[in-house]
Amino acid sequence: MSTPASRRTVLTAALAAAVGGSALPSAGPAAGAGVPVPAARPGPLVDNRFWNTGADWRSGAGEGTRTAAGGRPALVVGAPAGRTRYPDPHTGRTTVWEYARWTSPVHRTRVAATEVIASWNARTPAGTWLQTELSGTYDDGGTTPWFVMGRWAAGDADIRRTSVDGQTDGRSSVRTDTLAVDDPASGLRLVSYRLRLTLHRRPGTALTPSVWRVGAMASDIPDRFTVPASAPRAARELAVPRYSQNTHIGRYPEYDNGGEAWCSPASSQMALEYWGRGPTPEELAWVDPDFTDPQVCHAARHTYDHQYEGCGNWPFNAAYAASYRDMNAVVTRLESLDRLESLVEAGIPAVTSQSFLKGELAGAGYGTSGHLMAVIGFTPGGDVIANDPAAPTNEAVRRVYRRAEWENIWLRTKRYDASGRVASGTGGVCYLFWPERPTAAQRKALAALGID
Repeated sequence: MSTPASRRTVLTAALAAAVGGSALPSAGPAAGAGVPVPAARPGPLVDNRFWNTGADWRSGAGEGTRTAAGGRPALVVGAPAGRTRYPDPHTGRTTVWEYARWTSPVHRTRVAATEVIASWNARTPAGTWLQTELSGTYDDGGTTPWFVMGRWAAGDADIRRTSVDGQTDGRSSVRTDTLAVDDPASGLRLVSYRLRLTLHRRPGTALTPSVWRVGAMASDIPDRFTVPASAPRAARELAVPRYSQNTHIGRYPEYDNGGEAWCSPASSQMALEYWGRGPTPEELAWVDPDFTDPQVCHAARHTYDHQYEGCGNWPFNAAYAASYRDMNAVVTRLESLDRLESLVEAGIPAVTSQSFLKGELAGAGYGTSGHLMAVIGFTPGGDVIANDPAAPTNEAVRRVYRRAEWENIWLRTKRYDASGRVASGTGGVCYLFWPERPTAAQRKALAALGID
């Protein structure tokens, strides 16, 4: 079986100058042409399901796991189910680990899906790590094997956190962090899935990972080059810190060539610090003291995927944010811009993923095959206020982008690249971070997305 292309080929954080003035094939009406219309509400396009309560953990099948009581019930190692050897492909070391395992019940999605992205929230003290797997069922009754969706540790002393390339059953493939149907035009869809967590620890110790949330977003976003412009809602701007990735160029090149490619960890750090969370001075002691904003370096190191060779693994960014005190984080898709406006109106910023040619987003000044930024507000006219880490300085990070242009590049699933070839768009992917005790308005905005 051939190895599917990594998502790195369609989502690279490095900014690439687009070919100016190229004659591109027509994709129909210009983005946002015509009078803004209310966002469409067809059948659901996105399904979110996350397990995070004591009842949720009891609903699954445990092998050596137990539920630790508390404000946030967590899945932990009880009596280990056994031992396993893990040959780490990135260190060359083979190590023996005790493990325990939990398998979710089958979740039948509201959406017959072309893509599924898992994410998890956990603490993994030194000497522990976890693996997340997913197995899906097709609408013709066939099933996938167990696909590894990530091997995660908050640190990097025990294992190197990693995605796993080359996973396919000939019908679907894992592309870094996304399980995707290979040929959506065939009509094949995933209609249910199970998740499996394997918790690892050093043999003979009482150490354990603690997992308080795991789940997935399943979606079937239709292929589209353009998205109709929507009508603005209420204006609000959130006070989110500003960090430029470009002030870190040349720093720690072992993490995806340094700051030039750190849009994802820079954006995640901005959103995390909005909630008053971040690394301690002790945790930052490894960073060169001459470097400004060392927390961005820290985020890059602790989101780095050693297989993807980048910091843009979506679930790894969510897991990094959730490793801080009383934080939750998920990867999801939003069906429309007004969903994002509802979150911002409630006080929740979002880290969004998009790709575009130079000239498609007025005021950006660059083109990119994949870039993350933090959306922090909307102007009275409905334009998007973003903390864009591609800016040359922290002071220049705040940008205002035209609503229709930004909406289109974020929500579309197809686009033309600088060579005129059809390429993919992310279709509304974003990271959402929020504290354990959100406000009533924040809880309502999350619940509207099926996130609790």
